[in-house]
Amino acid sequence: MRIFTLLSFLLLSVVSSSAQEKWNLKSIVEYAMKNNLGVKQSEIQAKIQALTLKQSTLSQYPSANFSANSGLNSGSNQDPTTFSRVTQTYLSNGFQLQSSADIFNFYSKRNTIAANEWELKAAIASVGKIQNDIALSAANAYLQVLLAMEQEKITAVQIAQTTEQLNTTRKQVKEGALPELNLVQLEAQLASDSVTYINAKGNVIQSVLNLKSFMSVDAAAAFEVDVPPVESIPLEPIADLQPDYVFNQAVTNQPQQLVNEYKLKAAEKNKAAARGAMYPTLSAFGSLGSNFLVAKTPAFIPVVGGFSPNGSIVNIGGVDYFVQSPDITLQRNGYTKSGPVFGQIKDNFRQSVGLSLSVPIFNAGSLRTSYERSKLNITTLQLQKDIDNLQLKQDIYGAYNAATIALEKFNASKRAVSSTQQTYDYANKRFEVGMLNTFDLITTQNNLLRAKLEYSINQFDYVFKMKVLEFYKGLGLKL
Repeated sequence: MRIFTLLSFLLLSVVSSSAQEKWNLKSIVEYAMKNNLGVKQSEIQAKIQALTLKQSTLSQYPSANFSANSGLNSGSNQDPTTFSRVTQTYLSNGFQLQSSADIFNFYSKRNTIAANEWELKAAIASVGKIQNDIALSAANAYLQVLLAMEQEKITAVQIAQTTEQLNTTRKQVKEGALPELNLVQLEAQLASDSVTYINAKGNVIQSVLNLKSFMSVDAAAAFEVDVPPVESIPLEPIADLQPDYVFNQAVTNQPQQLVNEYKLKAAEKNKAAARGAMYPTLSAFGSLGSNFLVAKTPAFIPVVGGFSPNGSIVNIGGVDYFVQSPDITLQRNGYTKSGPVFGQIKDNFRQSVGLSLSVPIFNAGSLRTSYERSKLNITTLQLQKDIDNLQLKQDIYGAYNAATIALEKFNASKRAVSSTQQTYDYANKRFEVGMLNTFDLITTQNNLLRAKLEYSINQFDYVFKMKVLEFYKGLGLKL
């Protein structure tokens, strides 16, 4: 029982400590870039491209293949060792080691390897592009969480103010200093403020869920964000973020622009490789091989069974003699076996070496078509590069214009909060001495609430748009 209690305590301690961990912008962005499913997919594509590069690099080296065969032969066939016609059953075995290597192919392989190297760099840059998109989305989602929390605080302050006014008014109504209508109006206002507060809390929860989705974090997992004061978030002076300067920086540091540059260089190398494939290829080849057989051949010996005339007559001394020939038959006398295996291998060992020249003459225009296609691919990639650079410039100019407008709105809302706060303070003092009715006080208070909410929205909107400009400039994301 004590052990169970101790384990439970340790488990609760671990859960409590993990639940108390707070997420800041750095940890959120790092986690999102590492665990986002889209990022993982792009990383797999980069690994595939790395394998393609490795394979093309290894294609420079000579190839080597070993083959072996074994077969049962019967009937009339050719002996694989003596090449004579035989009629017997035997088991033949052979093996061969072959190798070949390209000596010169007009640099087609080297250009292919170089193209794959640039393609790998493009794939890695594509991972960075997706990570950048995820980082911006996560940063925006994080700022939305901070905004929702700030608005929740504002609405909570509103409830506290209304509650305090309601308590004061309740006492005054009880004493007969104010009519009961004032109390009813403040109670209705408190109910309205409560609804606004509940909506603000719901927005916080929804903003956290949106942030979790960008990070690929389980929606049910405990999650607490670090809330830095928005005033302490460092921002570059907008004078240092002029769109022309930011664009010149972005062209050299944004991953999409690097992807386009690398793919264009890869296409140039593929064009050279396609051109080299139309020229002759000189290769060297060589092979080593041998064979042996396992066979059992019947052995026969001649046996004389007698003599019989063969039809020939020989005259000797005037006398004709009939010539007789022995009757010879073959009698089986066991079997003869093939020679020792290693002896056969040694006797049948053969070698070959040579050069091979392959000259493409006509192949249905496939090589020429491939070459022409590679040139068109370069033009397509160049156009895509120009399109992306134009879009980047438009995005930066748009972001700068949005940041400028956001700054103006932020400054305007700051002045609006200041003036509305003064109006509310004067109204509250007049209400306390009975010179202002409850409806006018509530109207002034609601105006202050709207001004504060608008101020918080404009403040975070300005911060995010400035962060986008800083990001294009290559400063990364920092809060």
